[in-house]
Amino acid sequence: MSDLFADSAPLPLAQNAPRPLADRLRPQSLGDVIGQSQVLGPEAPLGVMLSSGSLSSLIFWGPPGVGKTTIARLLAQETDLHFVQISAIFTGIPDLKKVFEAAKIRRQNGQGTLLFVDEIHRFNKAQQDGFLPHMEDGTILLVGATTENPSFELNAAVLSRAQVLVLERLGPEDLERLAKRAEGELGVSLPLDDGARTALLEMADGDGRALLNLIEQVAAWKVDAPLTADQLSGRLMKRAAKYDKSGEEHYNLISALHKSVRGSDPDAALYWFARMLEGGEDPRFLARRLTRMAVEDIGLADPQAQAVCLQSWETYERLGSPEGELALAQAVVYVALAPKSNAVYAAYKAARRGAKKTGSEMPPKHILNAPTRLMEDQGYGAGYAYDHDAEDGFSGQNYFPDSMKRPDYYTPVERGFERDLKKRVEYFAKLRAKRSGS
Repeated sequence: MSDLFADSAPLPLAQNAPRPLADRLRPQSLGDVIGQSQVLGPEAPLGVMLSSGSLSSLIFWGPPGVGKTTIARLLAQETDLHFVQISAIFTGIPDLKKVFEAAKIRRQNGQGTLLFVDEIHRFNKAQQDGFLPHMEDGTILLVGATTENPSFELNAAVLSRAQVLVLERLGPEDLERLAKRAEGELGVSLPLDDGARTALLEMADGDGRALLNLIEQVAAWKVDAPLTADQLSGRLMKRAAKYDKSGEEHYNLISALHKSVRGSDPDAALYWFARMLEGGEDPRFLARRLTRMAVEDIGLADPQAQAVCLQSWETYERLGSPEGELALAQAVVYVALAPKSNAVYAAYKAARRGAKKTGSEMPPKHILNAPTRLMEDQGYGAGYAYDHDAEDGFSGQNYFPDSMKRPDYYTPVERGFERDLKKRVEYFAKLRAKRSGS
């Protein structure tokens, strides 16, 4: 069997062999792990499992560089399990069979196996199903790591047998602790002023591994005076923000933009709009979603909002990037500050439910045309009141199927232009009630 799967520790290095800073600072116990108190604390899931001596299979869900691999390795150490690490990117069915066979032999010899599977979401359904019998009979304790939402990427059967733990991006305080630990390991202070040090932490974007790589570069510089933030940015490239135009971050950020618009916060809406553009999102997608927001969340409270979105979309098509994106930004601010109403949206959904429920009910005969004598004899069009002939242009007739109780779908709000529409709805309702009664 390949050593790739048999060994739980890397091959020994020569004493003077170079080691990356991230490897040198790898925690030796769970107490050394920076951050993730929500899963490692005494009352948190892993803390409770370890104190009770009952560790279950786990799925670690979180961004890169937050400690998924390290925590898995330390869990094996804490529970005296043999640690085996594989990556779904490089592992096929034959390799998995070897891993499971070796784990069975260890189990027969009295030792359990903690199998850490990096990028577990990259395994297909059949491969994921292959873990189930070995999880159920205790051959392996599975710890999977994924940067994607397990609800979408992992089989329900695997999820039912494992607890999902969310690992979070490292915050500024966590990154600062990591930076100080790195300075202690290197025996130097980073040649940065306060502003540059803050900028360095921001460049890591919550990724501890990325921060240590940046620190390793900065610590090697020979400078006469501490660098400023501008000088630092001139020497280092900012780490690209995490964004996948077809993945979960795409949906997270468009949700944040939509809810900021709905919440009438133009600053937050502009921020998420900018985040998506910086991540490489297609401005046309954003133009389409802004138009949908105008229709869904503003509606007739401000009929102009839809026109503003469509005009901004057209302006973008004529100007292109980057100038055309300013027109979309104007639409973002407009829809965020517009009066909000989902009355038409709610009415439309209610009408669809009503249409589905009533099936094939015929319209009342008095509003049907009678182009033939037979239809006229059947009463089509009989008794129809032409609204323009009424003194106030309103006949008050029923336009729903005869067997259907009149519903109230559209209920305008007391905001924006719908305030005027509400008055009209109430006016016609009174006239209708009066004339139906008479």
